[in-house]
Amino acid sequence: MEVVVGIIKLVGATQEIGSKGFRKRELVVTTAEDYPQMLMIEFTQDKVDLLNNFSQGQSVKVAINLRGREWINPQGEAKYFNSLQGWKIDNA
Repeated sequence: MEVVVGIIKLVGATQEIGSKGFRKRELVVTTAEDYPQMLMIEFTQDKVDLLNNFSQGQSVKVAINLRGREWINPQGEAKYFNSLQGWKIDNA
């Protein structure tokens, strides 16, 4: 389990994607280190509701999973993508 600690910069609106009801919501957290990072963390499906009680400026601790995937483009070349998927959030 990885944990991101920082201050909320943005809590996005819930997005519904596709006809099967896939839901996602983005959270941007600014870390407090020598070189602060602005990390976009995705919450999906039933986890989007975890963000309802959080807003910009709050200090939080977010439990994440690091995800990666491969995509083969029409030219047959492999492309790789990473994402941070949140599954728990607490006040820091």
